[in-house]
Amino acid sequence: MNLTLSIPALLFPAISLTMLAYNARYLAIAALIRQLHKQYQETGSSSVSLQVKKLSKRLSIIKNMQATAILSFLLAVITMSLIYVQLNFWANLVFGFSLLALIISLVLSFIEVQLSTKALAIQLKDLE
Repeated sequence: MNLTLSIPALLFPAISLTMLAYNARYLAIAALIRQLHKQYQETGSSSVSLQVKKLSKRLSIIKNMQATAILSFLLAVITMSLIYVQLNFWANLVFGFSLLALIISLVLSFIEVQLSTKALAIQLKDLE
C-alpha cells in the first residue's frame, strides 16, 4: 500500500471528535462522583459508596480511552513525519499501530457505554 500524507491526516478530525466525546464523559462522571461523595459524607450510605466505586471504575476506563486515543493521534503525526522523510516501511508500521490504538480506544468506549447502560437500567428498575 502506498501511504500518502492525506491518509493519516484523515484520522485527525475523527480522533479530535472522539477526544471531545471522551472528555465530556469524563467531566460528567467526575461531577457525579463529587456530588455522590458529598452525599456520602452527609449520609454515610453504603449504596452511595458502591455507586462511587462503580463510577471510579468507569472513570478509569475513560482515562484509558483518552490515553489510547492520544497515542493514536501521536502515532498518526509520527506517520506523517516518516512519510515526509520518505521512510515508507516505518510509516506503514507506525500507521498500523496508530489504527490499533484507535481500535483499542473504541473498544474501551464500547465497554464503558455498556457499563453506563447497565447502571441506568438498575436505576430504572428501582423506579418500577
